[in-house]
Amino acid sequence: MGKETIELLIEGGNAKPGPNIGPKLSQLKLNVGEIINKVNEATKEFKGLQVPVKIIVDTETRKYEIEVGLPPTSSLLKKEAKVEVAKRVTGTEITGNITLEQVINVAKLKMKDLNTIDLKSAAKLVLGTALSLGFTVDGKNPKEVIKEVNENKYDNLMK
Repeated sequence: MGKETIELLIEGGNAKPGPNIGPKLSQLKLNVGEIINKVNEATKEFKGLQVPVKIIVDTETRKYEIEVGLPPTSSLLKKEAKVEVAKRVTGTEITGNITLEQVINVAKLKMKDLNTIDLKSAAKLVLGTALSLGFTVDGKNPKEVIKEVNENKYDNLMK
């Protein structure tokens, strides 16, 4: 029993049978429209974000399953901050602000992908991403917030 995996990065809820997916699915004698509809249904909660998707096909039975990953941390943070593009011209430019609660929510969502079971560690990784995007956290530099997390200042929020 052979399996073939098709890996894609698509906009949530907006997959199209373009050149990166249509021919591959047709070659496996699958209904392209049906699969695109199922992918769009499975990714609709991530509308506007890039989402990794795997379509795993049994080449003998033509049965398939769709695995939806999580958008990158930077995309989740931009969505939380309601910022489309977080591009800094200088290293000190602020492109958005998020709350520590939003950081913790993204950390909880991404825990599995961040290879940690410790929410504090996950939150610090997300804070590092916020720093690279030029975001502040509750009006503070993310480096300052990381220092406060290390000092156990927010342990009550990270339970």
